[in-house]
Amino acid sequence: MTHDELQQILRETLDDYRLSRSERQALSLRIDEVNLDEQLQDLCHRTAFELAREVIDPVNSPQVLEWLHDVTRVLRKSAPSNVAVRSEVLFSPADDCWQKIASMFKSARRSVDICVFTITDNRIADEIDAAHQRGVKVCIVTDNDKANDRGSDAERLARAGIEVRVDRTSFHMHHKFAIFDGTRLLTGSYNWTRSAAESNEENFLIADDRKLIADFQREFERLWKDCELYY
Repeated sequence: MTHDELQQILRETLDDYRLSRSERQALSLRIDEVNLDEQLQDLCHRTAFELAREVIDPVNSPQVLEWLHDVTRVLRKSAPSNVAVRSEVLFSPADDCWQKIASMFKSARRSVDICVFTITDNRIADEIDAAHQRGVKVCIVTDNDKANDRGSDAERLARAGIEVRVDRTSFHMHHKFAIFDGTRLLTGSYNWTRSAAESNEENFLIADDRKLIADFQREFERLWKDCELYY
């Protein structure tokens, strides 16, 4: 199944912003016919999120997110059961945490969705900008208060052409996670700051668990819709 074929199948189910029972069954049968391997599983997830992002707006967002949830459920049920989940955990300041994050940006090929409370470590910001410059689609959600702090890299990255969005609530957007190419999740307490790298007791987990990635991707899409353009 090619990307275009998959996109057409999913787009037809998205016409009314819902995945009916018959459409769910038809999608399951079509996926079973082509033997859903790890590569195709990743393609299916990326395509579904791309389509959802194209059409979502403040009016239809509940229906689109429900459609996305139903599609990912179908994909999880059709996934091969023998695919091993790979994960690793890093702790600061003992481990080279910022270098690991930098290496993930260096290896990114298609997209990185970033949802981080604050970004002040210029070494990481350099890799974010470099990924953007070579054509990786980078999207950033960050906290509105922290985006205006002294040393924040939010304005610099927005001026570089990266779309940066911030929450406009009286509370903090306190997440710290990122999704690389729709296939790897980074999440934990670690803020992307020098103090996290050099002084604080912090952690982050990297995993390729599809269910976790799909759950975090839905949360990213919800925040992306609700937040406002920073610059």
